[in-house]
Amino acid sequence: MKTETQNQQVQLPGVVLERMADMLKILAHAHRLRIVEILEREGALPVHEMVARLELPQAVTSHHLTSMRRAGLLAAERRGKEVWYSVADPRSLTILHCIRSKQE
Repeated sequence: MKTETQNQQVQLPGVVLERMADMLKILAHAHRLRIVEILEREGALPVHEMVARLELPQAVTSHHLTSMRRAGLLAAERRGKEVWYSVADPRSLTILHCIRSKQE
């Protein structure tokens, strides 16, 4: 049985809700969720590897990666001539885990 304290939910500040809504807007796309899933499984990857795994045109893949990097969800690191991407914000993994848990 839940206590009265457990039933009371802390109200989140508007600023927090706005930031989370912005993050969810970015992740509300199947290709972007797949990017998070790939990077979670394989770690940092260069753009050409992401293109191959997503089976999307390079321009489309780059657009998604750039949008996610600008939102702070991904980190980009130049290694020679290649740009490697990795998950920068673990909340994107939390959202992916939540989606998975609802599929079980």
